[in-house]
Parts: sequence; C-alpha cells; structure tokens
Amino acid sequence: MMSEGLMFLLDALLQPFAAILLFRFHAVWLRTPMRNPIGEFIMAITDFMVLPLRRHLPSFAGLDSATLMLALLAELLYLSALFMVQGDLSHGFPLIGLLALTMVKLLKISVYLLMAAVFAQAILSWVNPHSPVAPMLSSVSHRFLQPIRNVVPLAGSFDLSPLLLFIVCQLIVIVPIGALERLTLGLFF
Repeated sequence: MMSEGLMFLLDALLQPFAAILLFRFHAVWLRTPMRNPIGEFIMAITDFMVLPLRRHLPSFAGLDSATLMLALLAELLYLSALFMVQGDLSHGFPLIGLLALTMVKLLKISVYLLMAAVFAQAILSWVNPHSPVAPMLSSVSHRFLQPIRNVVPLAGSFDLSPLLLFIVCQLIVIVPIGALERLTLGLFF
C-alpha cells in the first residue's frame, strides 16, 4: 500500500518535472518563443535550478547543457526511486544500465513531447488559431512537419502531415526505442 503511494508520487511529481526540463531544453534548441502562459510557467518552475547551474555548466554547441543535465538527473532519480520502491534492484545497483535506461527514457519522452505539441497545435488550429501558445507549438512542430508537407500534398483542404508524423513517431517509440529499452533493461537482470 505504501509502495503504491510512493510510486504515485514519483509518477505525479518527479516524472513530469523531468519532462518539463526536457521540454525547456528542446525549446532552447528549437529557438521556441516562450513569451506565453505555458512558456512562462515552464521558465518559472525551472529557473531556480537551471540558472544557478548555467553559471557552472556552459552551453555546448548551442545546446542548453544545464537544463539537459537537470533533466537527466531528474529522470535518473525517478528511475532509481522507482526501481527501489518496486524492489527490482535486488542484484545491486548497475549504474551503467541505469544511465543507459535514463537516456533511452529521455529520448522516449522527447518523442512524446513532440507528439503532444503536434496534437495541441492541431486542436488549436481548429479552435483558436491565434492563441498565445500557437507560435510556441508551431516552432516546436514546424521542423518536423515541414519535410512531410513537402512530400505529401493537401487532401482537399486537410493537412495530413500531423497524422503522418504521429504514425512515424509511434513507430519510432515502438521499434527502435522499444528495442533500446529492452536492451538496457537487460543490463539489470
């Protein structure tokens, strides 16, 4: 009973925080405008950790190293706590396997963040195309949708590129990321 409560807290607090940090990392990489309610929320709840770390960990090749490191640490802490609560680390604590699984999970979360941005952008395009978050969602998804739009024509007045991107993303999650996940979980047992 207590372990279920701990697992719920980990899933409700630590995992989303890692996803928020990862979104902030991608937003910097994609030069996403953050002057909107969602962007300001993300900045407000992560600045207390990111800004001090940036003084000691500079960006590398235009990437926000501090935010990526914090996302990695949050996911590592989440997985470590999850395995401890579940009792899956009875054979010791394989740090290499845990780090590898953390990177695979961050890759998986990144794909899901892209899918969420595309879905939200599609809904907003029907409901409120001039929403304050529309430029943020567009800058996240445009780089991935544009190559599909160059190949697939409009079907009447409907843009099928978000649907095709969803299919590609889901295949990426199922096949290569799933294989990597199974491989890294094999390092534990």
